Amino acid sequence: MMNTNDRFLDPNIPDDLAASIRPKTLGDFIGHDSLKQNLSVFISGARSRGEAMDHVLLYGPPGLGKTTLAHIVANELGTNFRATAAPMLTKQGDLAAILTSLEPMDVLFIDEIHRLPTAIEEVLYSAMEDFKLDIMLGEGPSAKSVRIDLPPFTLVGATTRTGLLSNPLRDRFGIDLRLTFYSPADLAQIIRRSAGILGTSIDADAALALAGAARGTPRIANRLLKRARDFAAATGAPQITADTIKTTLFQLHVDGRGLDEIDREYMNAIIRHYAGGPVGVDNLAAALSEPTDTIEDVIEPYLMQLGFVQRTPRGRIITDAGYKHLGLEK
Repeated sequence: MMNTNDRFLDPNIPDDLAASIRPKTLGDFIGHDSLKQNLSVFISGARSRGEAMDHVLLYGPPGLGKTTLAHIVANELGTNFRATAAPMLTKQGDLAAILTSLEPMDVLFIDEIHRLPTAIEEVLYSAMEDFKLDIMLGEGPSAKSVRIDLPPFTLVGATTRTGLLSNPLRDRFGIDLRLTFYSPADLAQIIRRSAGILGTSIDADAALALAGAARGTPRIANRLLKRARDFAAATGAPQITADTIKTTLFQLHVDGRGLDEIDREYMNAIIRHYAGGPVGVDNLAAALSEPTDTIEDVIEPYLMQLGFVQRTPRGRIITDAGYKHLGLEK
């Protein structure tokens, strides 16, 4: 049985130093050059017109910088930043309290927006389209609808699961931006930048080795960097070297491609129990005693990015590359 609750490489775990190393401007944000260029144009256009920017949907796997980009949008627009998460909005009054406290041109960030309750989502429609808040006061025959004017604002929604967004909600976002896994070169640059902010020295080879094990994810790269800093300090080394990275990864049971024990258990389960696949995700979840959304959102995306696992109409299969990485013959 796998245990993903305390998984070191889980990109959903918040970074306790995220605020200190988070880029503040688009110029500081590394990677996703095309996305940044487009976003810069949209921000400049809104500022020049003195209007609220169109609502923005940011989507992609966890840990890639969606929250960071939301902060950057507010910084670049020169406006206030308000943040909440969809699971915290359980009734219409929760959303109304936030919307009525906004000032003109503010940026409102809603994380995990795919988890909005339907009743809350429907209230959001008029707020996004017309900057009006329609809420019901009272219940039963005496209930009445009240419309409240809202200041122009920009909603930035973030999600890891666009397939769970309703079409009416998704259609109300004028800007749709997808974040993908980072290249090792971009991650190495992020690692060197973070090391400088943390006051830690790391050589180029070490940064690249660490990037290769970071699963294409800046949040994981920064987490591994901090652990490498600990191992360097434990040995009295003045700098993080490639040897430091080898020690760090070995102690954390992470291989050079960023796979940990949970990834290997997942792949081995398909090989042992289902002859390498195909196997449906429900059967796999039962075999591993894990929820299907954990498998689909946390474990599988990076393995598929590497080409170790493939989804087919009949289910998951381990590819030739996956067998080779595990040192097994098909």
